[in-house]
Amino acid sequence: MSIIKRNPVFPGSLLDEWFFNFPTNWGREEQMLTASPAANITETADAFHIALNVPGRKKEDFQLQVEQGLLTIRYEKKEEKTEKDSKTIRREFTFNSFKRSFTLDEQIDANGIQARYENGLLHIVLPKKEAVQPVTNRIVIQ
Repeated sequence: MSIIKRNPVFPGSLLDEWFFNFPTNWGREEQMLTASPAANITETADAFHIALNVPGRKKEDFQLQVEQGLLTIRYEKKEEKTEKDSKTIRREFTFNSFKRSFTLDEQIDANGIQARYENGLLHIVLPKKEAVQPVTNRIVIQ
């Protein structure tokens, strides 16, 4: 299989040149402003684990809150300082604020939730409540 970068309908036409030079990231700026970070969710015997991909941030700028069975993760963007001696030619990554929420299952112990920020990943551990074992009473027949 080969990838054809350019297959002109009318070689040398203005229409062909316009499509060939069309920016590949057109419209991505709006998408990046509203995008939430990617998350991986795994389950072990005793907890659920959430890992959010949020490189380049400071852990002090994150806020985690549990309210009415909803875990909300917020990141507030701090004001960026710009150098007066330079100008930005191209900006492809941003540190925009975001808010992401997860509905907690009733088997999660909300008081035991822990989080740590390490190597660009925000790790959140949602421990499960201990299962209540049903009480079995043996009844003696008389």
